[in-house]
Amino acid sequence: MEQILIKNARILTMEGETIENGWLLSENKKISALGKMPDCPTAEKAIDAEGGWLLPGLIDAHSHIGLYEDSIGFEGADGNEDTDPASPQLRALDGVNPMDPAFREALEAGVTTVLISPGSANPIGGQIVAMKTAGRRVDDMLIREPVAMKFALGENPKSVYHDKDETPVTRMAVAAIIREQLFQAQEYRTRKEKAAIDNDTDEPDFDMKFEALLPVLRGEIPAHFHAHRADDIFTALRICREFNLQPVIIHGTAGHLIADALTEEQVPVISGPFLTDRSKPELRNLTEKAPGLLSHAGVLTAITVDHPEFPLRLLMDAVRAAVRGGMDEEEALRAVTINAARIAGIDARVGSLAAGKDADCVLYSGNPFDYKNAVCAVLCDGKMVYRR
Repeated sequence: MEQILIKNARILTMEGETIENGWLLSENKKISALGKMPDCPTAEKAIDAEGGWLLPGLIDAHSHIGLYEDSIGFEGADGNEDTDPASPQLRALDGVNPMDPAFREALEAGVTTVLISPGSANPIGGQIVAMKTAGRRVDDMLIREPVAMKFALGENPKSVYHDKDETPVTRMAVAAIIREQLFQAQEYRTRKEKAAIDNDTDEPDFDMKFEALLPVLRGEIPAHFHAHRADDIFTALRICREFNLQPVIIHGTAGHLIADALTEEQVPVISGPFLTDRSKPELRNLTEKAPGLLSHAGVLTAITVDHPEFPLRLLMDAVRAAVRGGMDEEEALRAVTINAARIAGIDARVGSLAAGKDADCVLYSGNPFDYKNAVCAVLCDGKMVYRR
């Protein structure tokens, strides 16, 4: 049983109190214990943090890493199946290349968990996967799959199908396609349930699209809606109310303008990327102040860089920008640790430092908000995957 001890660290647990001078012990992929230095145990391997800051491994709750490969064009672009506007049966899992160099760079920057999503070309894009960034085989890196279903509103699906002169080319059609698929999946579920209790009723013919939507309709996984403009966000919430779905807003570029409504309806937002330019009209309200404004209003907020829109290795730069824009420092760190894990529904395993959770940790030489401080070490599933 492999043991790794990190001692003499300032430990930000992200759920409990900060331990000003403490230790953390990893055993058999899990955190077995942590505490203050006077009670520090011994271990086979030990790292002296020398006063560095120890955080949970960072999490980006919305990414396309491995679906759009580094330095490759069409051959490595596997995020959008833009031949069918409704494709819930697609699994991001099947398109991810964990050998892409961006995984290694993200890991060395302390990012140990990602949610990898299909792109936003289609109103219904497919199934999102939660996985670790360390490994060679996707099957061995999984946390949960599917972890959510991807939907998209606004300019992305409009522009993709406008270029093809096919439906949808309006916001009305985008919403209608989503509704049609959900209505049909509801009917499919009703027929399956009736057949299960009535021998005289035949089961419907197997439909892979509807089968993929059943966990969303049952509330087993949330609906992640790509939406920038406030009206698109409200369309997402309207659809979710109609079908009793659990909404999560992705990007939410204008979300801070309607933060009171999002707070009232308890809708989480994965905010970002906000270190990019305003490349399209619906980004006119883009600002690094957004996550802070959302958080201050009481919205459960995570921060994303939307790799490859902005490289995943620069996730902490986005956190620093959010703080520059007015976000509380600890809340900004929560936005890439425990808040991201809670939004994803994987907080039982990752997102904070506590006994029994996955031993995913990132050690900084000092305060991570100081650009001069670097990542010294990264543990993922209890393995030392990077040491400076």
